[in-house]
Amino acid sequence: MSTSTTASVSTHILDTSVGRPAGGVAVQLSARSGRTADWQALGGSATDADGRCKDLPALPEGTTHVRLDFAVEPYFEKSANQQADAQQDAPANRDSGAFFPEVAITFAVEPGEHYHVPLLLNPFGYSVYRGS
Repeated sequence: MSTSTTASVSTHILDTSVGRPAGGVAVQLSARSGRTADWQALGGSATDADGRCKDLPALPEGTTHVRLDFAVEPYFEKSANQQADAQQDAPANRDSGAFFPEVAITFAVEPGEHYHVPLLLNPFGYSVYRGS
């Protein structure tokens, strides 16, 4: 049993459309203390080449809910441009954006627990789960 008075959060992103980590995605972390409390922006980071966000800010004591905001549209725009450059015979009219330009994941936390929240992402959908 942990004696910490705060929870901790980590995340990573896997682009399931190519089977690789999604690097360079901006991630913002917010927290609140109670269902009716206002969200407090804590800061953010970006995923590294392995799709991991290793330096998210610490959660304040009393945090009960956390929100991760992933800015995925720029990632998909960059990916589409790189794929088009690599494929000389690529169709002229291709969908280069993401159906979901951003993904917001909100979850409840308990003091002393660690929450690893992986995002499985593709241009037209996503899923998320509590990892370990």
